[in-house]
Amino acid sequence: MPDISTTYLGLQLKSPIVAASSGLTNSLDDIKHIEKAGAGAVVLKSLFEEEIVSEMEHQLNRMQSENYLYPETMEYYNHLDVEGTLSDYLKLINDCKKEVKIPVIASINCITAHNWPSYARTLQDAGADALELNIFALPSDINRKSLDHEQVYFDAIEAVLKEVSIPVAIKISHYFSNLAAMITQLSKTGIAGITLFNRFYSPDIDVENLEVIPTHTFSQPTEYTLPLRWIAITSDRAECDLAATTGIHESRTIIKMLLAGAQVVQLASTLYKNGIDTIERYNHEIGKWMHKHEFDTLNDFRGSLSQSKAMNPAGYLRLQFMKQFSQK
Repeated sequence: MPDISTTYLGLQLKSPIVAASSGLTNSLDDIKHIEKAGAGAVVLKSLFEEEIVSEMEHQLNRMQSENYLYPETMEYYNHLDVEGTLSDYLKLINDCKKEVKIPVIASINCITAHNWPSYARTLQDAGADALELNIFALPSDINRKSLDHEQVYFDAIEAVLKEVSIPVAIKISHYFSNLAAMITQLSKTGIAGITLFNRFYSPDIDVENLEVIPTHTFSQPTEYTLPLRWIAITSDRAECDLAATTGIHESRTIIKMLLAGAQVVQLASTLYKNGIDTIERYNHEIGKWMHKHEFDTLNDFRGSLSQSKAMNPAGYLRLQFMKQFSQK
């Protein structure tokens, strides 16, 4: 049977399938199920920057009200286990490291590099094998320059890398004016990986009740072509691992991402729709396909259809449809 093991962020994985950050990665029982199904790693459900800052401010205010906030207590405060959501998150990491053997990747959803980065060290101390930063702020402020939006990514990466020694990855969207250049520049910052692409809440309008409502909670199978294109274009240029996510609902799509150059894929929507045990079937189907094509390992074909290696590299760059003419 072909070997489907791989490495990601310097970690050894038994499968290229990673359970993406979601509600399914927020409990020990589900994570144990994910491991049993054959996932290579799990990204825990994200903490939000606002949650971290709120909890830390709560602790700071409590210290002030109790009249024991002195200069020497600030060093203690910086390493203090914060309450509520954060302490539950630390417990989940700790429990996972005791109960499961696959790598556990902590996740933080952030929009700035202010106040919270020191908490990344606490996640490392709790036992996280790596950290994924889900970075994005909607560029809706017309008075803010595009460079200001992009600088947030570099500032957050720099701040976190100063705090931790575990591998750090980032999860980004495709909302950049020069996406290929941005991915390449980000890959040179010292991070270990980039996940393409984040998927956001999308608003819709209910025309009967006249209100704004959420839509498209789960990704659709047709959405995979966006990350596929950019994985293929940048996999030979990036100086870190690339992970593909969004629209991956079958093993054939996973294989396509690997052919384009992805190191791993991250799954969420398909696990909600089809169940966690789908991972086992995907692993089997990947191995079966490799056997059919006489590939012994993932590296035997990974990236073989990236832009630089494909027989028709221009196919990844085409933006407009062309009418095919037949000669008679």
